[in-house]
Amino acid sequence: MKTKLHIFKTVAKHLSFTKAAEQLYLSQPAVSKAIKNLEQDYKTTLFIRKRNSIELTTEGNSFLFYTNKVLAIYAEMNEKFLHKKGDFPDDINFGVSTTLSNYIIPKIIAKFRVQHPETTFTIESNNSENIESSILNEDIDFGITEGSSTNPKLQFEKFIKDEIVLVTNIKNTAFPKGSIDINLLQSMPMVVREKGSGTKIIIDNFLTDHKVTKLNAVVSFNSTEAIKNYLYHSDHYALLSIHSIADDLANNKLKIIDIKNLNIERWFYFVKRTGYISKTFEQFKNFTRLNYNF
Repeated sequence: MKTKLHIFKTVAKHLSFTKAAEQLYLSQPAVSKAIKNLEQDYKTTLFIRKRNSIELTTEGNSFLFYTNKVLAIYAEMNEKFLHKKGDFPDDINFGVSTTLSNYIIPKIIAKFRVQHPETTFTIESNNSENIESSILNEDIDFGITEGSSTNPKLQFEKFIKDEIVLVTNIKNTAFPKGSIDINLLQSMPMVVREKGSGTKIIIDNFLTDHKVTKLNAVVSFNSTEAIKNYLYHSDHYALLSIHSIADDLANNKLKIIDIKNLNIERWFYFVKRTGYISKTFEQFKNFTRLNYNF
């Protein structure tokens, strides 16, 4: 039953038998058979089959609600009875916002795998807004994001502090003293992150508090790496995490321009659904805290 419910949840997520089969490494007939068996067992129709698509019926939506609850109970049972000795499960699935996935988490996972080679990882890398949506949709159980929202369905816990700094190409000679007044920010050509990015949200909030209503955004990218590669070939500017430019500072590719009277700090947070209980999450969280800075 657990397997059939997992198949149903995956089909409901993608609204596609083909995509569900690809994700689950099953044949499409096997996926279709599992759904048909569920419909027969519960004497209901879970999906409306159209020519080129499917959609959940009203009963299907209700069935998904109960499926999520049942699978959560299975997960709790596994936590309690299968991992009594503190062993980690075979696979850990979680989400990480982009800055963390590029510059912090890979080192932690590499060290974790040395100590626990039997555990594999499935990690979703996306902006903070999308990671939170995946947690709420129960596609993943927990994540680490940039900043925290006020959604009562999510619970946040501080991980590490970060600083966002103004950077530009090392050859840019526009500000020889290495500092600017905050008022100049509104006129400088800026390269920014996309809407939904945790970094962008933090920056916008800080600037609003300091009466900077709008930046002169000339280019928008959906990753910090893209922004940095742009800056290597331009004299424009960007506000980036200090974690993301450590190698660029050491290799004399980028430099920091100090902004007088503006210090943009933020926290990275562990995030999970409110009420979600998991020994795996607690153990992984403790390991991450102990090993992020090595």
